[in-house]
Amino acid sequence: MSYFVTGTDTGVGKTLISCALLHGLAAQGKRVAGMKPVAAGCDDDGQNEDVLQLRAAGNVAVDHGQINPYCFAPAIAPHLAAQLAGASIDVGHILASYSALAGQAEVLIVEGVGGFLVPLNDGQDGGELARQLGLPVILVVGMRLGCLNHALLTVEAIEQRGLTLAGWVANIVDPGMAMIEQNIAALQQRIAAPLLGTVPYLPEADARVAARQLHLELLGQV
Repeated sequence: MSYFVTGTDTGVGKTLISCALLHGLAAQGKRVAGMKPVAAGCDDDGQNEDVLQLRAAGNVAVDHGQINPYCFAPAIAPHLAAQLAGASIDVGHILASYSALAGQAEVLIVEGVGGFLVPLNDGQDGGELARQLGLPVILVVGMRLGCLNHALLTVEAIEQRGLTLAGWVANIVDPGMAMIEQNIAALQQRIAAPLLGTVPYLPEADARVAARQLHLELLGQV
């Protein structure tokens, strides 16, 4: 079973958790690969740090272009980055790349860009991509002020697209957040899907450390 990883916002640790999932699933003996269909924020060589981390966390040798069909230089909303590049994001092309990857790995972890409903082109957004992929969703909640509303709205949006929320991860991005445990409990009370783990604040992101906080046995219980 493959999964689509989304977040309550940008900068909430989607790549960290995606890589942690890859490490955890690989430790179970599975052949795994990561995919980031759209990346905004690439260097002069067309490389994106998130994509490089996902590729390193997998254990299957796959083509870079399949992992990341679209990469744009400015770190802005993907539809705007594409416009500046004189390009457009074709969801059909992403689906073709996904199909090619799916034939090479048992599990694919597909990391979305930004939040769940970030626009990809004039008529489609990240939620539509997830819907067309037809994958169960893992939600990364960046634990900081305002996350309750962001998390619950995202859960509603996932459900409205007819998708299954396989689980969610509480990723502490603000160690100074007041009443973190109580906020996590409030989300557990309101989200039917299982809490897959709480990842502590990591000054230096380390996916292997994060992987040890995840309870992958809870996947598939929805």
